[in-house]
Amino acid sequence: MADALKIGIAGLGTVGSSLVRILGERASELARTCGRPITITAVSARDRSRDRGVDLSAIQWFDSAVDMANSADIDVFVELMGGAEGAADQSVRAALARGLHVVTANKALLARCGVELAVMAEDKGVLLNYEAAVAGGIPVIKALRESLTGNVVSRVYGIMNGTCNYILTRMEKEGLSFEACLKEAQRLGYAEADPTFDIEGNDTAHKLAILTTLAFGTQIAADEIYLEGISNISTEDIQAAADLGYRIKLLGVALRTDSGIEQRVHPTMVPHDSVIAQVDGVTNAVAIESDILGELLMVGPGAGGNATASAVLGDIADIAKSQPGTQRVPVLGNPAASLAPYTRAQMQSHEGGYFIRLTVLDRAGVFADVATRMADNGISLESIVQRAKGAEEDSKTIILVTHATTEHSVRQAVDAIKSGTYLAGEPQVIRIERPKAF
Repeated sequence: MADALKIGIAGLGTVGSSLVRILGERASELARTCGRPITITAVSARDRSRDRGVDLSAIQWFDSAVDMANSADIDVFVELMGGAEGAADQSVRAALARGLHVVTANKALLARCGVELAVMAEDKGVLLNYEAAVAGGIPVIKALRESLTGNVVSRVYGIMNGTCNYILTRMEKEGLSFEACLKEAQRLGYAEADPTFDIEGNDTAHKLAILTTLAFGTQIAADEIYLEGISNISTEDIQAAADLGYRIKLLGVALRTDSGIEQRVHPTMVPHDSVIAQVDGVTNAVAIESDILGELLMVGPGAGGNATASAVLGDIADIAKSQPGTQRVPVLGNPAASLAPYTRAQMQSHEGGYFIRLTVLDRAGVFADVATRMADNGISLESIVQRAKGAEEDSKTIILVTHATTEHSVRQAVDAIKSGTYLAGEPQVIRIERPKAF
């Protein structure tokens, strides 16, 4: 049997501790399937005294992840600290510069400087694996980077943040407010004390940027993503969507167009009978549409210690099985030097249409004025519904569903409506997606 693969783990939180435990429990099976033992020889974390439920007594401890990357007796540096800057960035660069393989779950780091890191890895002839960075235990990176070679991908989209999906699921099934569901998510550990990164869509955007590069062979462009979170979704929106045959999900969507690549993250209405609409709770789902395979949907746990550790372990096993001197799979699907410049797509018609909810004062002529504003901007309406808010309220709700139109036209029409004197609340605009097969 070949010599042991020696790894160092930087970050011993939920994922890191789970990885240590699994590597210990499955040592003999991994040695058999990988053709060599996998041994943890070094770890690094901020608090040496904390009880993590695993035995670290025989493993060399480093207070600094950078020091571990620079000097530990390891073959693979596993980065599980998170964050786009600081120790995570410095230690990964140090490991690559030293010629070590790197495994990371850090989507923020990859979204910010993934191309630079890919260049370093490819120059050194080492692997940079990051399956756990997107959708937890779902093997979407391997699918795009290896399994779909030869396919021309037209669209990638999905539910990539378990916190948001949990909140939206609870709002729908139990009629709870966004605020109440967020508090429950925080209590259960699904949401951070400061949940902004999740609920405003940033986490999904980082993951989408990585998938976009893998799918379309372009430079990573996390700053080119249209971004909208779920904090303004109300129970009224949830109910209106259900009445129309839809469920609301936070989707990340990337698609190839004639004018470039379109990337967007926003709440989306999907048909109630579609498969992706049935993905509830903290579960993630990623769909890929391509010319040869057609439509592929992968569903699974998107977060948590075991799910993420499983993906990290798969990346480590791939390194253990690889042979020195053999051709490496390019880090980002294509050699980093050959990635095309990112071109943001021009505004185009959105085939699924839009849901628009207006709360207006109960006055004569309002309904007709709203329809006129839509027509003035070339928007064709699939349906328009008027509802009273309540017997004692001097307002009503108007719900519009448009046919295919552009974001620009919708925003212009909504701005025109806002210039009137009859709105009693901020308009709500949600895109509608109608998946081809899901």
